[in-house]
Amino acid sequence: MHSAFTSIDWMIFGSYFLILILTSVILSRVKLETTRDYFVGSNSMPMLAVAISVLATSQSAATFLGGPEYSYGKDLTFLGFYFSAFVAVIFVAYVLIPRFYAINAVTVYELLEKRYGSRAKKQAGVMFLIGRLFASGARLYIGALAISMILFMDIAPTHIAISIVILMLGALAYTYYGGIKSVILSDIIQAVTYIGAAIAVLVYLYYSLHTDFSTMVDILGKEGKLTVLNVTFNGFKGGFNLYTILAGWLLLNIAAYGLDQDMTQRVLSCKNKTEGAKSLIYSIVFTIPVALLFLVIGLLLYLYYHHPELSGFEGTVDKNFQGDKITIMMYYILNEMPEGLRGLVTVGAIAAALSSTNSVLGAMSSVAVEDLYRPWKVARGGAAETHFLKAGKMGVLLFALLLSLMAMLSYYWQHATDSHLLTFALGVMAFAYAGLLGVYFAAVFTKRGSEKTVLWALIGGFVTVLFLQSYVLAMFGIEWKIGFSWQLVLGTAVSFGVMMLGGKR
Repeated sequence: MHSAFTSIDWMIFGSYFLILILTSVILSRVKLETTRDYFVGSNSMPMLAVAISVLATSQSAATFLGGPEYSYGKDLTFLGFYFSAFVAVIFVAYVLIPRFYAINAVTVYELLEKRYGSRAKKQAGVMFLIGRLFASGARLYIGALAISMILFMDIAPTHIAISIVILMLGALAYTYYGGIKSVILSDIIQAVTYIGAAIAVLVYLYYSLHTDFSTMVDILGKEGKLTVLNVTFNGFKGGFNLYTILAGWLLLNIAAYGLDQDMTQRVLSCKNKTEGAKSLIYSIVFTIPVALLFLVIGLLLYLYYHHPELSGFEGTVDKNFQGDKITIMMYYILNEMPEGLRGLVTVGAIAAALSSTNSVLGAMSSVAVEDLYRPWKVARGGAAETHFLKAGKMGVLLFALLLSLMAMLSYYWQHATDSHLLTFALGVMAFAYAGLLGVYFAAVFTKRGSEKTVLWALIGGFVTVLFLQSYVLAMFGIEWKIGFSWQLVLGTAVSFGVMMLGGKR
């Protein structure tokens, strides 16, 4: 294993944070007067900027490390997930986005208030906040875990905590002062940084393999690594095949791009519904080549470690790091990356983590203030708009603290439970998606449902997906293994069924 950071690495690391400081100071000068300014930029953001921001938000440190891991161990079938995302984005752009703009929404859950009443909006908002706290806290932990390994060469609790603070301070520098405008513009910086770092790794890896491109393709093809579409039905085990792509993964992407305030908030900052729809479509067009970039890195890592005649690699791959299993990308960074490039890749991992962290702070604060706090305050006499703007900023600080605590809790959670509970934490947001999908499908496509059924539908979707987890089924002596994509289908069906029990509206 290589030693810790060299002076060149620290120079790159410091330069990146200097850029963060300078740009955050510049972007903090944005004039804000209302919560609409703070949360959706008074619907004034350029479409292309929003598209790149959505791209950056959909990526994270988990993507930075997990994409190469998938293609290294399997093939290119993960690209099917992005085909389902493309179909989902078309649906969201032309079915949901126009409805959000029609009511001049700040949060996506205001649609439920128009349809079923104020309690429905609050219930969906609470479901989002709970899911996001677990999911984004665990996501922040994964980013901090990677940074601690690279910076300090260990995963000691103190160093994990320092890494969490580094990420959270970077996110707060943009979100607290400038709101969504600063977040969107900073996302462009983060996207350029982590994509640039990935390209640098790709080029370095490519020239580390002493052969030509056609030979690489020939080897990968013969060993089944270039499969893009799997048309084999494997029952309900999940994975990325044609059937899961058109079922559960499609539903997951509809929820992620259309019902999750974290992603949709920036789309609502566009000038109108047409610009908002275009920003979503452009975002997925940009995302597909980025996803392919990380998958190709995984294929090159496969050639590097499985074909030493090409790379000159000697030894065996041991993906254990102080008791934790790490991805092949992290193994490569820790063991093979030269000085300079290691600093650049570290910056790329931080940028990927920041792009998903700064957005969630504003999203959670917008739901807490606009869907929960403002109605409560108005019912008690109201307050000036400056009060709610201040509340929005305080909400950002509150959720920064809560997410940091959740990230630290995830560290102890993972080590105490052999990672099963961490897997659950990462999936909580999708557990919430099942209930939200059922409720929104009923709201958009039927005339049934009520405030009362919304609550039970949200609970029903969550509980259904939870019950279908293998570790829960095992408690009842059931040994079924149902893939997550099918769990989401069943959870959505239960939620939608509960909504149909409500009267016509």
